[in-house]
Amino acid sequence: MTTLTLPGIALTTDALPALAATVRVPAYDRTALTAGIMHFGVGGFHRAHQALMIDDLLSSDDPETQGLARDWAICGIGVLPGDAHMRDVMAAQNGLYTLVEKHADGHLEGRVIGSIIDYMFAPDDVEAVIERMSSPEVKIVSLTVTEGGYNINPVTGAFDIGNAQVQADLVPGAAPATVFGITVEALRRRRDRGVTPFTVMSCDNLQNNGEVAHRTFLAFATARDTELAAWIDANVSFPNSMVDRITPGTTDADRALVAETFGVIDAWPVVCEPFFQWVLQDSFTDGRPPYEQVRTQLVADVEPYELMKLRLLNASHQGLCYFAHLMGYRLVHDAAADPLIAGFLRAYMDREGTPTLKPVPGIDLEAYKSELIARFSNPNVRDTVARLCNETSDRIPKWLVPVIVDQLAAGRSVELSAAIVASWARYAEGTDEQGQPIEVADRLRDRVMLNAAGFAADRHSFLQDRDLFGDLIDNATFVAAYDRALELLHTVGARETLVALLK
Repeated sequence: MTTLTLPGIALTTDALPALAATVRVPAYDRTALTAGIMHFGVGGFHRAHQALMIDDLLSSDDPETQGLARDWAICGIGVLPGDAHMRDVMAAQNGLYTLVEKHADGHLEGRVIGSIIDYMFAPDDVEAVIERMSSPEVKIVSLTVTEGGYNINPVTGAFDIGNAQVQADLVPGAAPATVFGITVEALRRRRDRGVTPFTVMSCDNLQNNGEVAHRTFLAFATARDTELAAWIDANVSFPNSMVDRITPGTTDADRALVAETFGVIDAWPVVCEPFFQWVLQDSFTDGRPPYEQVRTQLVADVEPYELMKLRLLNASHQGLCYFAHLMGYRLVHDAAADPLIAGFLRAYMDREGTPTLKPVPGIDLEAYKSELIARFSNPNVRDTVARLCNETSDRIPKWLVPVIVDQLAAGRSVELSAAIVASWARYAEGTDEQGQPIEVADRLRDRVMLNAAGFAADRHSFLQDRDLFGDLIDNATFVAAYDRALELLHTVGARETLVALLK
């Protein structure tokens, strides 16, 4: 991270009165708050949604609503080595950060968020983390640990019990280091002490994320102690949720923008689009914040909403990014403004994504799809194509492959979905159409690049990975559509491939 010399006042609790002249700051007494929520994975996504909702409640003009939220402040938890930087920023800024909503017309809305009142880095003192999670004041443990953080096989959904870190956590007497080991140990202590278990609330981009969390934590607990696993299964809630807000990674340009616009020197602000949607299953073990008072939809069944988001927004992001990169685009809004790319995305949504959805109560799907294209085209968000291309092995199997499977089962077209898979294969070859290297960022980087490079000898080499694609290689309809798209990508390039697909 670049060291910048910026104008303004460094963000701390003591600086809030001075900063109030240029930006909205917390008006509530942060010293009177209790952390009823502990959250694994404090990044931009969490800080643009759950932490914002708690701040909204605390900032309410209604004293009753504000009072109901005082026991629901957040203590962040980091478990990965890279989380040490967030620890340091949170410590220096007293947990405060600036959130900036970037509107398409250039308007900026900035505010300082105060709902995160503490941050614990587990490698520093994991015992302290577990003890805090074991205390009765903690009622929710929430997660944004990314799609790959659940240690599951992307096709079978089975928990990888052989993972080396998981195995280390299962050694009797070991100090746990994974989210699974830490959480299960905290639940064990609560059981043994007669303390009501907390709710485990996943906020990651996974279909049925609560059920996935339930399955993975239960698998770990079963490997450790079958009686404890049975207790967790019977007593702990794992609500499903869906969060929709485009939140690009923070850049030095964003830090400079926050300083120049609002006079705040913030080492790690969050920038995001204005759009916000959080749909949450109302199933909690030991109470919850009054989320219904703010921008949260509490429902009995999240699935229709999450399928809409994963199969339209998230899958369309994958439909955009590889074609866009190969065509020379580096910013999402530039790519989305290209009529060919926009037309391809809308065609995918209409022809292949939408037919696999269930009815979505209260949502006009036609308007939603049009709004998605507009959101992607917001020039001020400045989301990067590279961000959307990252970690594809955790994304396409979860977001796009289910669309393909459903379409094939119904005898419907998969031409555009197969082209998205082919565009990933072409991208993963590691060289763009100008002969420049592509920096592929993926936990399975070597594997997917090796498979992609095998095209010359075996045109189906990329599809051979059944962990990523299941049995799609055995389906003649899908393979034919994939072959056509990949052949076009190699012979006429990404732009002309889109032209051919849209004829």
